[in-house]
Amino acid sequence: MSSQPLILVVEDNEVNQLLTASVLEREGFTVDLAGDSTQAMERLRERTPELILMDVQLPGMDGLALTRQLKTDPATARITIVALTAHAMTGDREQTLAAGCAGYISKPINTRTFAGEVRAFLPRSVADPAPVRTDARLTGT
Repeated sequence: MSSQPLILVVEDNEVNQLLTASVLEREGFTVDLAGDSTQAMERLRERTPELILMDVQLPGMDGLALTRQLKTDPATARITIVALTAHAMTGDREQTLAAGCAGYISKPINTRTFAGEVRAFLPRSVADPAPVRTDARLTGT
């Protein structure tokens, strides 16, 4: 396992992919991206993440169906899956938990707290953050 925890983000919206990846990478995580369930399965054949952030509404097989599939496969059953959902309605939490998610994070994400929310779902052995970069500078016109 690398020193930086690997997070697989399964999200079909490219803006959400970029925002999520940029926040997590800044906080020391390594991020793989998948735009749908087929891409997610391809990424999982390549390497095993410590955590999957799963959009609930995906094209084709939705995120909860994919979660159920992953939880029945011995090769992926132990991976922690956290639902990402814009739906924060009554019953959503129960549906995500019933599908096999460890919990859920509401979208839009809060960029100030998101990395901490994600880290809370990781085992302590991989949750300790890498040093945060403080030398980043904004450039532009």
